[in-house]
Amino acid sequence: MLRVLYIIYFWLIVVPVFLVITILTAVTVIVGCLLGGKKFFAYYPGKIWSWLTCHLVLCPVTVRGKENIDKKIPYVFVANHQGAFDIFLIYGFLGVPIKWVMKAGIGKIPFVGTACRSAGFIFVDNTSSKAAARSVFEAERNLRSGTSIVIFPEGSRSRDGKLARFKKGAYQMAVDQHMQIIPITINGPFNVLPIGSIMVHRHPMELIIHKPIITEGMDSSHKTLQGLAEITQQIIYTDLWEKYRN
Repeated sequence: MLRVLYIIYFWLIVVPVFLVITILTAVTVIVGCLLGGKKFFAYYPGKIWSWLTCHLVLCPVTVRGKENIDKKIPYVFVANHQGAFDIFLIYGFLGVPIKWVMKAGIGKIPFVGTACRSAGFIFVDNTSSKAAARSVFEAERNLRSGTSIVIFPEGSRSRDGKLARFKKGAYQMAVDQHMQIIPITINGPFNVLPIGSIMVHRHPMELIIHKPIITEGMDSSHKTLQGLAEITQQIIYTDLWEKYRN
């Protein structure tokens, strides 16, 4: 019975309200950034939108490890990618301004894509090695300017909630710019909205922020980058809920 009531609530209230706040947020970001308030509008409207979305779908959120973030320092945040709600969870509850490194396809979504470009988010273009190099350069430019970035090293959402192999791009950026890496463990979004589904399910979500990893003095050899990928993957794995472990 509760599931039936939630389905009715979802389609009659959640979907319409979500569409309205998404459009309003996108327009606010676009206009605010055009008027010169990029530092504020590139982050806070999206943070509020994400926070509201998590509460709108009635999913309780737990956050641990905020004390591991020094708000004066830019980081490369790397997280596992369970589902679409990873974005709402990180954006709404991480607590520090961030820029996203995201797939180029997101830029084609009406309103959202334009808002992301206005906010200066980085779209990863893998159509050619030259285009991919431009994406890395743009991400590193943001790091040099003192802005933290968030990357999903798996590259795409999990199909079973479990970890896939981590790619080395995020670690290349961190080592090149001597930036600290903070692993983030995400639990729950896979059950809220798994890949291929359009129906949200009420389910607890958890965001665990781990201690920073220092990259100062490291080289960008394949061995070093692979080692960082494996270390962060193991840290993230350690705090996964049992059902998400391999």
